[in-house]
Amino acid sequence: MGMSQAYGVPDDQESIATLNRALDLGVTFLDTANVYGDGVNEALLSKVVTARRDEITLATKFGLVWIDGDTPRARMETRGDAAYVRECCDASLRRLGTDLIDLYYLHRPPRDVEIEETVGAMGGLVEAGKVRHLGLSEVDSEQLRRAHAVHPIAAVQSEYSLWTRDVESVSQTMSELGVGLVPFSPLGRGFLTGTFDRSSLAADDFRNRLPRFGADAADQNERILTAVAAVAVKHGCELAQVALAWVYAQAERLGVSVVPIPGTKRRTWLEQNVAALDIHLDADDLAALDPLAGQVAGSRY
Repeated sequence: MGMSQAYGVPDDQESIATLNRALDLGVTFLDTANVYGDGVNEALLSKVVTARRDEITLATKFGLVWIDGDTPRARMETRGDAAYVRECCDASLRRLGTDLIDLYYLHRPPRDVEIEETVGAMGGLVEAGKVRHLGLSEVDSEQLRRAHAVHPIAAVQSEYSLWTRDVESVSQTMSELGVGLVPFSPLGRGFLTGTFDRSSLAADDFRNRLPRFGADAADQNERILTAVAAVAVKHGCELAQVALAWVYAQAERLGVSVVPIPGTKRRTWLEQNVAALDIHLDADDLAALDPLAGQVAGSRY
């Protein structure tokens, strides 16, 4: 998402170089959505997908619709009727330059129809050979069970990090059903890297509208970085690597596979994030980091 919207001015050349570097490093899972840049992000990924399709596990999403787009009144609604599901999939396939989506997500639970209708239509895409696996994003346990009863769900994507742990309320159901977790914003939208500078945000940066990044809340949230920094010093690594290592370390405790998707826009940060796979936190580290989510000031949205 960050390559095409929400986090500053896009740099397509660097984005493409970052995607190719990711594949060179063995990162195979690329995640986008039809709403990112209103289709622009899928078109951007196509420049890599068409050349290196066999190396990529490709995920995209549908279900969020801009209302009053590109105006101060712009807001998002959810949609999931069967005709819309099929329309969105075909449009994404065209933009991505491929005939198969490996993991197709419902971006948010629909409000216009029951989730069973949406997932039933998504299942039809699997039968048609356009989609390999189905995913959901930001669902609760009841919604996941209802969806899974219609068609197997492979993954749930939700925000999950040292400072956001809401999805843990769904993890028991995920474990029972064999559903994997794809955490988005595992670096807390950059805050957990320790490099966040509120004064440097562009006027249109998405984080200006988030409570946790407001002046008072951001100042209070600096305190949680002290514990992260102490673990980073112990391991001789960056704060971002500790944050990612913590997310990976939760797989065993939650009983689900965990595949985080940091919104990396530049090769430098990509390489740093990949190196987090070599950081292994011990029991003392985890005990120090575990309470941090309860100390956060401000809600997610």
